[in-house]
Amino acid sequence: MTLWWVMSNVLDMCVKHNEERSTMFDFKGKTVVITGGSRGIGFEVAKGVVEGGGHVVILSRTEGNGHAAVEKLGAANADWYQVDLGDHESIDATMDKVFADFDRIDVCVNSGGVIAKSKFEDVSYDEWERTIRVNLTGTFAVCSKVYKYFMAKGGGRIVNVSSVAGKIGGGLLGTAAYASSKAGVNGLTKALAKEGGKYHISANAVCPSFTHTEMTKDLSADPDKNARVIAMIPLGRPAEASEPAQMILFFASEAASFVNGEIGDCDGGIVLD
Repeated sequence: MTLWWVMSNVLDMCVKHNEERSTMFDFKGKTVVITGGSRGIGFEVAKGVVEGGGHVVILSRTEGNGHAAVEKLGAANADWYQVDLGDHESIDATMDKVFADFDRIDVCVNSGGVIAKSKFEDVSYDEWERTIRVNLTGTFAVCSKVYKYFMAKGGGRIVNVSSVAGKIGGGLLGTAAYASSKAGVNGLTKALAKEGGKYHISANAVCPSFTHTEMTKDLSADPDKNARVIAMIPLGRPAEASEPAQMILFFASEAASFVNGEIGDCDGGIVLD
């Protein structure tokens, strides 16, 4: 039995374990709003909240995915509202419905977004504008509504899902437009943390790298691209969606009660800052 065989099998066991579990954080009595919560990382966050005794309010665009997520989580544990993150009027109207329907909102997780993969010389104005509008302006619009709500209610927690692309200028999945949108999310998060502290509002962000989700399935299916991306990750593998979800759940929970303005990396060791 070689050391390589042992290490390889331990790694396989760890990955399978990460696919199956969420570390338990306490969300008893908490209501957590999650944009993009019907699939991928957002859904893993929703699972963790429910496992911790909380209630999730999923905001997403596609009705079928939203209803499927609620069914998986249990109708007593989750609700779904339709929203278009590229339309601030849709965001305003949906958030107003949520505020009216629930006695309290404790946490907002912004996980929804889009990928833009064009090289800079190929980025069209439409691709640029859509990526910024959904990823950055959409996050701003949700934060704007929930920030004012938290001000009136005496505090709350905001967690934004960014990307390693926002720190290194792209190069894994998203390129110029995507990297710019996520760098903007990082700056927005810090501004929220700085201005919101006096209202007992904390804001943090999580920067995943290559993660197995529906959004990244094209990369996973391309052996050459997949190998190039994996070669950039010191841990030598992509993340499972449950792994960045753990950092998000930490920031969303009272376990992070004195953490504010952190832009946390869940990237397998790429950035090392």
